[in-house]
Amino acid sequence: MKKLSINIDEIQKAAEDTERDAFDYFLDRNNGEVVILSADIIALAKELLSQSYDDDIADFDDVEPDELPEIPEWMEDEIELALHIFLQERKRYERIPERNPSDTYAAMKIFAENLENRQLGELLQQALDGDGAFRKFKDLLVPYPKERKLWHSFNATAAKKEIISWLASHGIEPATP
Repeated sequence: MKKLSINIDEIQKAAEDTERDAFDYFLDRNNGEVVILSADIIALAKELLSQSYDDDIADFDDVEPDELPEIPEWMEDEIELALHIFLQERKRYERIPERNPSDTYAAMKIFAENLENRQLGELLQQALDGDGAFRKFKDLLVPYPKERKLWHSFNATAAKKEIISWLASHGIEPATP
């Protein structure tokens, strides 16, 4: 397994962005850095690819565009990085997946079942049934700052374990600082 200096918190923030409507995230397998690309940059890079390359793009390692469209200067570096990720370095960059809602739900269930404040624990368990479970769970914790802080700590620990497992599935072990 390859040891890399990894910022788990940064990967967790990326994984918690489950909508991916503004940004997408990639792990650089060479140096452990998280690369953040805006949805606009990704869309422009994909548009550039679809307009500038042959249909058999997957067959080529080093492809060059037929012609370069006008791109604002401030976007050039990001577009170049996005194209680099999508074309030449598919093995170097690993897209950071969104956190699976079922993993978050399981963490909520375990937290509620083991909460010292049994009355709140039962309310949280009831909130996990039916529609809007995540919102109801979080709303119930608002008047309980101690338990809310415990939840965030518990959830972060669960997410960290998921991230370490994901990294291991890609042959990466976080180096301890």
